[in-house]
Amino acid sequence: MQQYRNYIDGRWYESAKRFDDLNPIDGSHVAQVHEADRGMVDRAVRAGRAALDGPWGRTSPSERAALLYRIADEIDRRRDDFLAAEIADTGKPVSMASTIDIPRGAANFRAFADQIKTAPLETFQTDLPGGAQALNYAVRKPLGVVGIISPWNLPLLLLTWKVAPALACGNAVVVKPSEETPGTATLLAEVMESVGMPAGAFNLVHGFGPDSAGEFITTHPDIDAITFTGESRTGAAIMRAAADGVKPISFELGGKNAAIIFADCDFDKMIDGMMRAIFLNAGQVCLCSERVYVERPLYQRFCEALVQRVGELKLGLPQDATTTMGPLISAEHRDKVLSYFALAREEGAQVLAGGGVPHFGDRRDQGFWVEPTVIAGLPDGARCVTEEIFGPVCHVAPFDSEREVIARANDTRYGLAATIWTSNLNRAHRVGQAMRVGLSWINSWFLRDLRTPFGGAGLSGIGREGGLHSLNFYSELTNVCIRIDHDADA
Repeated sequence: MQQYRNYIDGRWYESAKRFDDLNPIDGSHVAQVHEADRGMVDRAVRAGRAALDGPWGRTSPSERAALLYRIADEIDRRRDDFLAAEIADTGKPVSMASTIDIPRGAANFRAFADQIKTAPLETFQTDLPGGAQALNYAVRKPLGVVGIISPWNLPLLLLTWKVAPALACGNAVVVKPSEETPGTATLLAEVMESVGMPAGAFNLVHGFGPDSAGEFITTHPDIDAITFTGESRTGAAIMRAAADGVKPISFELGGKNAAIIFADCDFDKMIDGMMRAIFLNAGQVCLCSERVYVERPLYQRFCEALVQRVGELKLGLPQDATTTMGPLISAEHRDKVLSYFALAREEGAQVLAGGGVPHFGDRRDQGFWVEPTVIAGLPDGARCVTEEIFGPVCHVAPFDSEREVIARANDTRYGLAATIWTSNLNRAHRVGQAMRVGLSWINSWFLRDLRTPFGGAGLSGIGREGGLHSLNFYSELTNVCIRIDHDADA
């Protein structure tokens, strides 16, 4: 069986304690994963510190950018390997993994290589009494050893989204991928080795959260900063651990995102966009829309069209190019989503589509599947309307006025993203700016420029990533102030 080992200080380490990596398509075994113990995490942190004190710590931004370009090229060269690992770990369709996950993995390194070469730094000239002056300029320095904990839903994309800017700024990293999806992270370590990444600059440890690698990283006294993408409850626990050391943190957490659909929208484009916004990756994207508000004149037409399109989704094997939806990540997560389906019925929801487990009559029946689901008829305070489900499901509700729908959409503890569909440009600006979220899409969804700020409010996260915002998190600025006297020697 394939073995996923830990990569520390430029070497591969096995562990006596191992766990299984399962394929969510049918529950079959993908690999054995070597769980890092506390000693391995200690070794990884020490290796990171040594790398910072060695040649890696003396690299220039242009040298680091050149290395990031080589990493991106190597991901492209090994595209098929990454694609196979991503599909085996997640079960997502090849149509998604080949156009989103793997290309973005390489694109993240190129984007931050570009960014670090051109990142602006402030310079100020100050006039002093008597005609003297002071010149102030900023120098960007790495934070140190950064702990990176990444999720299972977009494994390569979201891991490289953090690794790339951290390395661009000259940090050393200790990476823990999700225990559900260790494959592409292990391949990334192979890429680091093949492109000549200095030993200790990139370290990979496998494991879980409590009493495992995740906890060992977040509580380690020599980790200088922590960045995490995942559930809000886990983020809160990490924040408490980080508070003891007063460490910088960056969190991208959950969402209960709203879609707002006005009657004047381009209906065909909107329904295409909403099918992606609700069901991409079986709804396992933090940006997916679980609350859909439709202006009342369009409500019935929208519900009928959405239900029809849901019936056309193909739940198939990932290698089939016609498959449009895959399984959930695990049996545990499937049970959680199904519990919300049951709760929706208890709360009095109308189930317009789905709501159960599909039956295939083949090996997929051993996998972690649920039906794409549409519910309606619940009050805004119902748990299925307020709590993140993270599956292929949405609740649809009508609204009557712009002011009303803004208030309802903002009535949440989360604040990650919104998507708004209208042909009225003034309304688009008004509503987009009124959303208490990190990102408002107008007549689109999941459209990203990697230079722009990305992050959420409330339970959806702390801080912003993307472009210069990422560089500012992964670095510290030292201001150098030089006094200049103008009384030249005779």
